[in-house]
Amino acid sequence: MTTKQRAYLKGLAMNLDPVFQIGKGGLTTEYFDSVEEALEARELIKISVLKNCMEDPKELAFTIASHTDAEVVQVIGKKLVLYREARQPEKRKIVLP
Repeated sequence: MTTKQRAYLKGLAMNLDPVFQIGKGGLTTEYFDSVEEALEARELIKISVLKNCMEDPKELAFTIASHTDAEVVQVIGKKLVLYREARQPEKRKIVLP
């Protein structure tokens, strides 16, 4: 992903509300499945890490990304933004510059 594409996705993510939260329970297989479905439907998602989660948000972002074949767009504080192009061409909503 180029710097220009990442900047474009960051701009789109500013207006997004978090779709998922990560709490003290951490990450589970069901969680990865849910994120996978959300990425297929939306392509760009924001995840919030709750205060009671003791894991590092950057590590969580890269763990989720590796399990879902997504790319980490940004990690700011306890907010993660992930992007993955929809696998079916007719479901693609975001056109990268």
